[in-house]
Amino acid sequence: MDERQLRILRELGDLGSVSAVAEALHVTPSAISQQLRLLQRSIPVPLTERAGRRVVLTDAGQALAAAAIKVETALAQARHVITDFAGQPDGDVSVAAFHSAASAFFPPLLRSLAHPGRPRPALADEDVAQDRFPALTRHYDLVLAHRLDHGPSWPRTVTSTTLLREPLDVALPAGHLLASKPLLTPRDVADQPWITVHDGFPLMSTIEAIAGVANRRLDIVHRINEFAVVAEAVAAGGGIALMPRWTARPHPDVVLRPLSEVHARRDIDVLHRPERTARKAVRTVLAELHRAAAQIQGRDR
Repeated sequence: MDERQLRILRELGDLGSVSAVAEALHVTPSAISQQLRLLQRSIPVPLTERAGRRVVLTDAGQALAAAAIKVETALAQARHVITDFAGQPDGDVSVAAFHSAASAFFPPLLRSLAHPGRPRPALADEDVAQDRFPALTRHYDLVLAHRLDHGPSWPRTVTSTTLLREPLDVALPAGHLLASKPLLTPRDVADQPWITVHDGFPLMSTIEAIAGVANRRLDIVHRINEFAVVAEAVAAGGGIALMPRWTARPHPDVVLRPLSEVHARRDIDVLHRPERTARKAVRTVLAELHRAAAQIQGRDR
């Protein structure tokens, strides 16, 4: 077996089909199948099996794919050990984030790295549903992702650390009758028109919890993912919304009020493939993200 064959096995486990692996690695499906056959010759137990028209990993294949992560990590560490030993930065580091995290984290990250001898960040916005964030780690060194802190864990194929555990508050127009209350309940807000995110995004679970506690269906009138636009819509009287306390930009005509009786909080996690942090530059940027998170949370004290 060799590194390329192990990577193909790992990608098959991640992507789920030979054609998807071929597309990701820019080769033909027949080339992928050939490498899998060569790998199988050196292994005494089956690594793949048919599931309908698809080729999937057996339990042994999954175990070897997990071991492939360690192999790639070790090889990456070996490739970068000289650069790390010399103490020099290691070039560009790509970072992706969903919109509100990008707005909060990108400016301090750019400022902290704007000096000679520091890594060069390459930033991108990627506002996707929760289950699509892990796949982004194929294209970026670091990915900032959102997840309800009681929601499903990230897959074992990626490494994750939490940057922020951020409360979700109810956003109201400044002159709204409920704005005078310091703490709101689901029953307080259940009869209001709502602005929510699209289905598949974590905040919808909290919206559903509010409806469950209030024992009524909420009137969802608008679906907007970008919190800056949500704030404008709330200020204009379009409805109320859930908004993150720290990472959404404040609006002069919008007030935030905490919500009781439901678990209204989200995690902002940073995801990466384990081998990415073999690069000193990636570790440096990761440390700066944690430093920025402490600063963002500190504004609330």
